[in-house]
Amino acid sequence: MRYALGLGAPKSSDKESIDLTATAMRQPGGRILMGIAGLVLIGVGAALAWQAIKKKFRSDLRTGEMSLHTRKVVTFLGQAGGIARGIVFAAAALFLLIAAVTARAHEAKGIDATLRAFTKTPAGPWLLVLIAVGLVIFGCYSLAESRWHRL
Repeated sequence: MRYALGLGAPKSSDKESIDLTATAMRQPGGRILMGIAGLVLIGVGAALAWQAIKKKFRSDLRTGEMSLHTRKVVTFLGQAGGIARGIVFAAAALFLLIAAVTARAHEAKGIDATLRAFTKTPAGPWLLVLIAVGLVIFGCYSLAESRWHRL
């Protein structure tokens, strides 16, 4: 939004994550709080993926208004996209937990660095491509959700 308004490029989510984590870790009990936050957010990421696997998102949709084919497509988009979203969320939270345990705020990563970190795994760029495709699928599901969301 800042960039669109001509106010310059937004800060990297990495820098924001490191700044916030460093500030919090300097406070009394900050490392413990950051560790707890990391664990909670890993749980949230896992819950997002689990809800996608179990198709819980369908209860928020007006599936009765969809054709059988559309319902199948939207269900696939919700599952695949939700799992990808949960994985990325949990991975970013894992870096927060690592930063708290090691007392190195620079270990905390934003979403962009988390995605780049996937390229350093044995699966390398293929894992990043898989996650990227999953996030695009989640975007497609979000479009479908905007059309059939139960109010």
